[in-house]
Amino acid sequence: MDLKVVIPARYASSRFPGKPLARLGDKPMVQHVYERALASGAGEVLVATDDPRIAWAVEAFGGESCMTRADHRSGTDRIAEVADIRGWSEDTIVVNLQGDEPAIPPALIAQVAEDMDAHAEAGVTTLSTPIARSAELFDPHAVKVVTDIAGYALYFSRAPIPWHRDELAADWPGLPDDTPFARHIGLYAYRAGFLRKFVQWAPSPLEQAEALEQLRVLWHGGRIHVSQAAELPGQGVDTPEDLEQAARLMGG
Repeated sequence: MDLKVVIPARYASSRFPGKPLARLGDKPMVQHVYERALASGAGEVLVATDDPRIAWAVEAFGGESCMTRADHRSGTDRIAEVADIRGWSEDTIVVNLQGDEPAIPPALIAQVAEDMDAHAEAGVTTLSTPIARSAELFDPHAVKVVTDIAGYALYFSRAPIPWHRDELAADWPGLPDDTPFARHIGLYAYRAGFLRKFVQWAPSPLEQAEALEQLRVLWHGGRIHVSQAAELPGQGVDTPEDLEQAARLMGG
């Protein structure tokens, strides 16, 4: 399997400027993510950025970066540019690993790539974990996913889906035992050919309403295969407070 991992990383962030370079222990956060990607067995790992400060930091710890345009709307667009710069073949499997996941288990990176390799009909593969608490189900920051019998996504939402008509509507304590609730993990694999096609599609109304880019795939008739994650994904970092929590969990 020809596997590439691309880590999109930008300096500007409304909630946490300079986040990729924030120190986590004795390393910048982007280095932790890079090392996790290398440990997955990927043949090539790149940090895609439009900021020289991030590129310099990556090169300083011996990593490889790829400078991209500054006008990209998303990390996916940035990764598509990397695929073109590098001239990757249509069948090359590319994993989109967010630069704010310093504790991501390497096994999950390998899992999402292997799932893509095993599902020729999928344009995208991704992961989920079971939801066991009602607070998580009703949290709009926790993205939910519903799949069909074969594991292909039917829909993603910030709302609680599926909606159990009787028990949830009646403010039932806890969650119904017979309903599969799943939280989406934002780790994706694509083939480079599909990635190039995806970024040519206009954002869909559903994507804009939910602020979920993956809904563009479903809107245009693409298929997303979802596997249950083999391990928990670890602490992501959106804010300085998250960074402190990650440092405690990682012993940094």
